[in-house]
Amino acid sequence: MTRRRSRLTTALAATTLAVGLGGFGLSSIITGPDALAAPPGSKDVTAVMFEWSFASVARECTNRLGPLGYGYVQVSPPQEHIQGSQWWTSYQPVSYRIAGRLGDRNAFASMVSTCHAAGVKVVADTVINHMSAGSGTGTGGTGYSKYNYPGYYSDADFHSCRTAISDYTNRSNVQDCELVNLSDLNTGSDYVRGKIAGYMNDLASLGVDGFRIDAAKHMSASDLSGIKAKLSNTGAYWKQEVIFGAGEAVQPTEYTGTGDVQEFRYARDLKRIFLSENLAYLSNFGASWGYLPSNQAAVFVDNHDTERGGDTLSYKNGSAYTLAQVFALAWPYGAPDVNSGYEFSDHDAGPPNGGTVNACYSDGWKCQHAWRQIGNMVGFRNGVSGTAVTNWWSNGGDQIAFGRGSKGYVAINHEGNSLTRTFQTSLPAGTYCDVQHGDPVAGGGCTGTTYTVNTSGQFTATIPAGEAVALYVGATGGVTPTTGTTTNPPAGSGASFGVTATTTLGQNIFVVGNQAALGNWAPASAVALSSASYPVWKGTVTLPAGTSFEYKYLRKNADGSVTWESGGNRTATVPASGSVTLSDTWRN
Repeated sequence: MTRRRSRLTTALAATTLAVGLGGFGLSSIITGPDALAAPPGSKDVTAVMFEWSFASVARECTNRLGPLGYGYVQVSPPQEHIQGSQWWTSYQPVSYRIAGRLGDRNAFASMVSTCHAAGVKVVADTVINHMSAGSGTGTGGTGYSKYNYPGYYSDADFHSCRTAISDYTNRSNVQDCELVNLSDLNTGSDYVRGKIAGYMNDLASLGVDGFRIDAAKHMSASDLSGIKAKLSNTGAYWKQEVIFGAGEAVQPTEYTGTGDVQEFRYARDLKRIFLSENLAYLSNFGASWGYLPSNQAAVFVDNHDTERGGDTLSYKNGSAYTLAQVFALAWPYGAPDVNSGYEFSDHDAGPPNGGTVNACYSDGWKCQHAWRQIGNMVGFRNGVSGTAVTNWWSNGGDQIAFGRGSKGYVAINHEGNSLTRTFQTSLPAGTYCDVQHGDPVAGGGCTGTTYTVNTSGQFTATIPAGEAVALYVGATGGVTPTTGTTTNPPAGSGASFGVTATTTLGQNIFVVGNQAALGNWAPASAVALSSASYPVWKGTVTLPAGTSFEYKYLRKNADGSVTWESGGNRTATVPASGSVTLSDTWRN
């Protein structure tokens, strides 16, 4: 929550307070001791399910996060908090009971167990710097007033500075005064540390594997070390929110002794490069830019604060956002988060349906973690773990490509024209599934486009504007029958849909047709298209070679109502090999 823009409810505090984000400059880095808190093993990607209910997270762990290879899921703060519909109410705790809007203790425990069964570890967003900014009754029925939280804290447990932080060049002001008037806990107190550690130990007893420490910058590194020393599992994964600000008194390097630190400069620089500079500059992206060492950095393209504040990319940036996610997951720096939230026009708006996700791409839920272009790159990252960048190429502008040793290769076209090139890789010869345009099939095969790498490590591809190609060992285009001979199925037998269609908040575009794979004309069974390249909505459907079919596009509104495009049924035929690519425009 460090330096976030927040609006306190009228019932709890009448004043609206806003604090700006830190500077963009770089400084020399003095490396602190490595806390060895980076996610273990090769699965280091975290899906950050912002304001998803615990029941919805559990279902997603089983259905998508586990199968896609995510190592972790991060859930929003589970503790009891102030009442209100705004998202930021989750960051004003009033007790340490698991009794927030996203689910109770039983729902939380069930979610952890379900995610573990799917092979996904759980990180809890943990608010321990402060309590609320006002008085009232919490989401679990607990009565409280500022500086008085029965069973937990009284006036003496808070810092004596009772004014808002105003000077980020003053360490005491940053760490002893109040972040947007939130009651600031005296984390130097052994009693306070014990209460905080008790809460974190309770989460650990339910199976939580790690913690994202909200507003870590507003607590001294020594205070956090003292809290961590009281944990039952001092080796739990810690990821700390410490925003870099040039010339500020508190710097991220102070916190590497207790865990990973979120590297905000990484996300800010990606926005600048993808929107106004050249991707060619990314050839040495990482620690050499003045960032934290890779094994101490938690990185992201956007998070819930920055997508609202505008200092990073967000889903509203279309293909620039998607391609930045592709790059971040392919590039060997830091442990990446993938933010998965919901559409918003009001920056304070809380989650649709109180956090219940009935389905991805409905009710405003964006589900970025599940977009093929992003989700399939998690498998890519896992497959190339431990390899260095090889075979870097750029056109000097916004077309780049690079390998990850002999394990993977990605090419990104962020220009306005298509790119046709023969790429030099270090991949073994063979046929590979392009996981940007198809899904690898267990045992071999691909639902979409495949490429053949020759014995010299080369393949030729045409990459449309705003798209990418990603190949890796383990995602092959061929199948291996039980006879032991190798054959290749038709490459991506089916149809790739692309329709230019504008939408308003909460609307999504679907395709439906006269085939079972297209929902048999039933709007409820229509195929959701991805808005990753907005205003072009895209999707791929598997259909047998030679199939002639009819189809139309429809728009689903947030309330579930459906609008069909005008005109007669569209028609197409899947060729004898490969797929048919359709480029359409919505008919009003």
